[in-house]
Amino acid sequence: MDYDRKKSYFCDMINRIIIQRINDTLSLGKAVLLLGPWQVGKTTTLLALKDNYPGSIYLDCDEPDVRSILSDTSSSKLRSYLGSNKLVIIDEAQRVKNIGLTLKLITDKLKDIQLIVSGSSALELSADINEPLTGRKIEMIMSGLSYQELCDYHGIIEEKRLLDTRLLYGMYPEVVTHPDRAEILLRELTSGYLYKDVFNYQDVRKPELLHNLTEALARQVGSEVSYNELAQLLASDPATIGRYIDLMEKSMVVFRLRSFSRNLRNELKKSRKIYFYDNGIRNAILGDFRPMSLRTDAGILWENYMVGERLKMNNNTAYHCMSYFWRTRQQQEIDYIEDADGSLHAFEFKYSKQKSAKFSKSFIDEYHPRQSSVINPENYHDFLTKT
Repeated sequence: MDYDRKKSYFCDMINRIIIQRINDTLSLGKAVLLLGPWQVGKTTTLLALKDNYPGSIYLDCDEPDVRSILSDTSSSKLRSYLGSNKLVIIDEAQRVKNIGLTLKLITDKLKDIQLIVSGSSALELSADINEPLTGRKIEMIMSGLSYQELCDYHGIIEEKRLLDTRLLYGMYPEVVTHPDRAEILLRELTSGYLYKDVFNYQDVRKPELLHNLTEALARQVGSEVSYNELAQLLASDPATIGRYIDLMEKSMVVFRLRSFSRNLRNELKKSRKIYFYDNGIRNAILGDFRPMSLRTDAGILWENYMVGERLKMNNNTAYHCMSYFWRTRQQQEIDYIEDADGSLHAFEFKYSKQKSAKFSKSFIDEYHPRQSSVINPENYHDFLTKT
C-alpha cells in the first residue's frame, strides 16, 4: 500500500489510543519502539503522527535506498540525510542490517532528534537493538483494535450490538472496517502473515509442525496446555514444541497465562494456558465461522476475547499487573486473576447470562481478593474500559 492509500485508509479508521501514549513519551528523550504483528495499523499510526508534527520525516525500510542509507553508516552521513527534521520515524526497521547500531548513533550523536521506530514483531528487531539501545528506548506493543477504541468510534450501544461479530471475526483493523470480507481477509492473514516473522527470522525446519501445533492450540484455548501431550499428539518432542510456542508468542499470535500459586499445597504450580491475541485468527485457523448460536465453543470464544481484550486495555493504558489463572488438583478454578501491587482481582467468564459462578472458598479464605466478579455479555463494558 503506497503512502497516499495508507493515509486515506487511516482517515476512515478509528483513533488509536497508543498515539496518545507515544505523544506523552516524546519529551523523555528516548527512542520509542513500536512493536506488533503484521496488519494491525502500525504504519497508518506512524503516518498520522508524522502529519501532526511539522519537521518530521517518515522512512519506509521497504524501500531499498532507505535500507542502504541506514545500513553501516556514520553520524555525519545520518545528519546530512536527516537534515533539520526533529522527529524521525523509521518503519519496518527490522529490514535494515545492523539497525541497532544506526539507532544508537542517532540517539547518542544527534540528540536533537526524536526517534520513533516500528517493527513487525519482537523477534529480530528486539534481538538487533536490545544491546545497542539499552537504556535508550521505550518499548510499546501495538495489537489489533481494542473494545475501547471501537466504543469511542461509534458508541457503546453499537459496539455491544456487534459483540457476536467480534467473537467470530476478531479485531484486525481491515476486518473491522470491511465486515463483508471478514472471512476472506482472515484467511489471507493466516495464510500470508501469521508465520511470516517466524519463517523470515528463525530456523524453523518443520513448517508443517508449526501449522499443526497452531491448530492444536486453537482447539485447547481455555484449557491447560501440556508440552509433553502436544509432543505426543504431533509426533515431536517437548523442547521443539516449547520453542515453537515461544516463537509464536514473540510474533504475537498467541500468549500464555501462568498458574497462580503461593500457599496452598493442592495448587497447580507450573501449568499454563495459551490464548490467541485475536478471535478471528483462532477461528480462521480452524476454518470455523459458524454463528454463535450454533457453536459448542461459545464459552471458549468468550473467555479468549475477554482475556485478550483485557490485556490489550492494560497495555494501551500502561496499567502494570501480573496476569494468571488459578486451578487446584481438585479442579477448583478461576479463569483470570490480576495481581497489582499485591492486590488480587479475580474474574470468571460466562457467555451464558443464565450461568452463575461460585468462587472457590479456599481461594477467597487464603488470598482475600479485593474483587471477585463474574463477567458476562451484560456487564463486560466496565471490565474492558478504564476512565
